[in-house]
Formats: sequence, C-alpha cells, structure tokens
Amino acid sequence: MAFTGLAYIVPLAVILAGFALLNGRTVSADVPFQYFDWTVSYANIAPLGVNKQVIVINNQFPGPELETVTNNIISVNVHNNLDEPFLITWHGIQQRRTSWQDGVQGTNCPILPGQNWTYAFQAKDQIGSFFYYPSLLLQRLAGGYGGIRVLNRDVIAVPFAPPTDDFTLLISDFYNRNHRDLRTSLDAGVLLGQPDGVVVNGRGPYQTVFTVQPGATYRFRISNVGMQMTLNFRIQNHRMLLVETEGSYTLQEYYETLDIHVGQSYSVLVTADQSPASFHIVASSRFTDPVITGIAFLQYANSATAPSTSGPLPDGPSPMDYNYSLNQAKSIRWNLTAGAARPNPQGSFHYGTINVSRTIQLQSTAPIIGGKQRFAVNNVSFIYPDTPLKLADYFQLNDVFTLGGIPDSPAVVSPPRYGTPVIDAINKAFIQIIFQNTENVIQTWHVDGYAFFVVGMDSGVWDSTQQSTYNLNDAVARSTTQVYPYSWTAVLMELDNVGMWNMRCEDGVRRYLGQELYMRVRDLDDPAQSQDPMPANELLCGAACRTGSYSCEPPIEYIANKNTLLDPMQSILCTPLIFLLLMDFVGHS
Repeated sequence: MAFTGLAYIVPLAVILAGFALLNGRTVSADVPFQYFDWTVSYANIAPLGVNKQVIVINNQFPGPELETVTNNIISVNVHNNLDEPFLITWHGIQQRRTSWQDGVQGTNCPILPGQNWTYAFQAKDQIGSFFYYPSLLLQRLAGGYGGIRVLNRDVIAVPFAPPTDDFTLLISDFYNRNHRDLRTSLDAGVLLGQPDGVVVNGRGPYQTVFTVQPGATYRFRISNVGMQMTLNFRIQNHRMLLVETEGSYTLQEYYETLDIHVGQSYSVLVTADQSPASFHIVASSRFTDPVITGIAFLQYANSATAPSTSGPLPDGPSPMDYNYSLNQAKSIRWNLTAGAARPNPQGSFHYGTINVSRTIQLQSTAPIIGGKQRFAVNNVSFIYPDTPLKLADYFQLNDVFTLGGIPDSPAVVSPPRYGTPVIDAINKAFIQIIFQNTENVIQTWHVDGYAFFVVGMDSGVWDSTQQSTYNLNDAVARSTTQVYPYSWTAVLMELDNVGMWNMRCEDGVRRYLGQELYMRVRDLDDPAQSQDPMPANELLCGAACRTGSYSCEPPIEYIANKNTLLDPMQSILCTPLIFLLLMDFVGHS
C-alpha cells in the first residue's frame, strides 16, 4: 500500500493520546489530524539527459506535496531506505514550542538506514507557501524535496478571490554528478563550479506543462529549492500579481519577472488573458556567466498550438544587474489590512514601535583553514559534534557546544577557527540582526523557528546610522532573506519561540563548509512550560546515550559529514505503548 498524502483515518482518541505522549502537549479533540507515511529511497532519472541517482519519496520526484490547514496536527512517518542517514527539515514551518521536530543536525539524531522515525508537529498560526528538503550530507543535491502549502482556515478571509487552481513550481539548479562525488570534492576543498542546468519540478527543459482555461486565474507557488543559484522567474506575455511570500500576505503588485533567491518562496496570481496559445515559463540563473535556463510551458486548454521548443524566450533582467534585484526586493511590502492565520490584520503588530534590546552583526567570511576552503560567520566555521545541540542542552551536557561562542560584532577580531557556537538569547526580547556580506557573491540567510521583518538592505558596510533608512511600517515578514555582494541586510525579530534554532546560509555549499550557527532562545520566567518536553519517541545519539538515564542499541558507525567529529553514532527509539498501538492500527489498515 503506497501513501502519497493523507493516508487514512485513525480513531481520534488514539491520535490525540499518541500526539500528547509524543509531544507532552494537551490538544483539543476538534483539531484536525493528518497522518502521512513516506518511504525514502533511490531512483535513477535523467532530467538533463544524463542518468543520475536521485532521492525519491514514495517513488515521487519531487516528493509528495504536503498540504495542510492552519493549526492542523501533522504526523509524518519517514522510512529511510537509503544507505546513509537521513533527516527532513520543514523549511519555514516554525515548529512553535518544539524545535525537537526541526529536522536539522543540531536538533535531531539522524534516521539511520533501515529505520524509521515519526515527526509530529502543528502548523501553528501559519499560512502560506513553504517546502521541505533533506538536511544532511548534501542530499538536497539529489532531491528528496517537496512543496508545503498551509491553507487558511475557513473562518479567515483570504485577500483575493479563490483561484481556479493552485500549482506548485519547485525550481532548482541541478548537477548531473552524484551527490556523494560532490561531497567528496567539497571535503577536499574543491568547490562545485557551475551547475549543469535548471530543473522545474524535477524535470529538464520543455518537460513540464501547466494547462489553463482561458480567462481563468491561477495561483502559482514558486520555491527555489536549489543549492546555490538565484533564479529569475517569468511567464511569457503574462504579468504576475504577487500575493504572498513565506507565510505573509504582501501588498499586491504586478511583476513581469521575479528574482527568487535560494530558499525563498512566493505566491503569484496569473490570469490566462492572452489569445489561446502555448507560452514559455522560464527560470534562469542570475549573476552567472553563462546563464543557464529551465523551461516549462503554460498551455491554454483550447489552443490549437501544441507546446513547441522553438520560438524566443521572454526576456529577463540583465544577468549582472544587482540594482534591478535590490529595487525589486525593496518593493515587496506587507499587506497591513489582510489577516493571515488569525482574523486580526497583519498590520496590527506594530513592529516599528518596539525598542531593540540587542544588535547582532553576522559577517560572512571565506577563510582557508588547514589548507582547505571553508566558510564562516564572524570568523567561526561551524562543525557538528556527535550529539545534537538540542539534546546536549536538554541533558545539560558539557563541552558539546559553546554558548556565546560567536561575538555579537565582527569588530571583535579573531583568527579564523573551527567552532560550535550558539547565540544565547532570551525569550520576549526584540532583536536586530545584521547580515553583512563582504564577498562578491550573493547570499541568502534563513532562521528556523521564526519569521523576521526585512527592514533594510543596501550596499556598503552597515553602521547604526543606517537605521534611519529602515522601513518601520510595512516591511515584509519572512524566514529567508538575500544579502547582495558587499552589502548588508537588516532584520528585526521578536523572540517568542523558545528552543534551539538553526541560522544558516541557504547556499548549500557554504553551509556544508561551515557558514551556519545556532541560537538558543530560553525563557527565564517559566522554562518548564515555555516549550514542549522531549518527545517520547526521540532518537538519541552521541553523548546523550552516555548520560546513564538511557540505554542505546549497539553503535552503528558512519561519517555524518566532514563537519562532524567521527565518533560512532548510536540511536534508540523510546516508544510509549499508545504509540505502538497507533502504529499497529495503521499497519493493519
């Protein structure tokens, strides 16, 4: 029996009891629950004409769409049929109160080959367009990604008429080489170079068709799920009305093209208002030479013209025109009158009137350490220990990470070094983060567990006088932002989600080679109640297996990646009786 979505209905009492035991949280019986069963395995495809081993989920590439509704409880049982460890991170899903479910190496032990593990989380107070992807071992280069759409509850108005249909487009740079070979190159300090092409929904040029009815309006959810390249998206002879980005409704403006940076997601409305024909959909690389392009079709249902690979493609911006991209980014603003997950308007949160209690400046660098290319933040290049930082914090294990191990300002000069730094932050604080790019390539940054307000970006080196240029009224709230070459981006963020949260450069190569860190947000007033307890099915590994409170299965050795100390990893699945009953019921349905 294969499952590609909501697989089946389980008795509500069993579901709620199982979820409560897994997460230590009381849930209402009227909260909808969705159960997904996903098997992760390999397949061979050739989207660019060269056979490649990719990662599929339930034999799908990309993986199944995860569609849910605000506040629904989601359970995803992931079976790892790969020959290496695996984790999924839910990019943009805030995991309120439960960074236990975040699915990155600093929060979770990996799902070992031949094993399975069940994520259980809630789409709490969120709507919008997101995606998931593998977070370990450069597996994102092999696929394993898919779209996430969080729909509004029926009682919450959407600020546009219902579209005729809702399409997901996952655009990505693509390498024909196996992700293991690419990993070996990076481990040797050799960067990957130019990708071999761009794919749309996992397919090569001219292989994807979206059929539309004349006069109808469609929603396109577009996510850049790639590794390195900014992609410019456009549809021939059709304007795009931007309505949402990463869970925020935007001021509705028309765009001919959109720069979508690595890790970003947008929703646009497109009306089929042209004479019936076939039109090109284009995703082309920005700031590269040469430009590489992915192509799909927008096909009118009543057109006598079949999709054709001939004919000119719609023009995009000049490939190296950063000002075009910067000005476009500044034009994207918050819709102050629309509600999102809640009935009150987004603009009722007056972020611009809140005093900033702390400024953290994160400067990217590209040092050579030990004769090899690395990437760093404030000159610290991140390496992973054998124990997830979340578990180390929970068990109060020493010498796993360094709290305060990165300075709040790059002005504190230190030589490049390896480290496992964690920013120590306090719940309910309102902070400012400055992402400073000192290099000649564009970067994007993402913060798990949060949306932040992108209040400013410009060229040069940031200083406090730049605050006078901030947008303190309708800056868009999102979880991933770009930082242009030799430029800065400023974001404001209310710390209201206790946990251990990954802050990463979304460029997969830079992240793999150390350009990330973590932030621990803790509650001084009521630490026991501010976040969910450790789930009952939590996988344990590393030093968490040596606490004396738990026993682990025999160690299974593997190299998690070159950022991980080469200790054997150990895992244990602690499963309460009610969860076993739930799984037994599901297994016989």
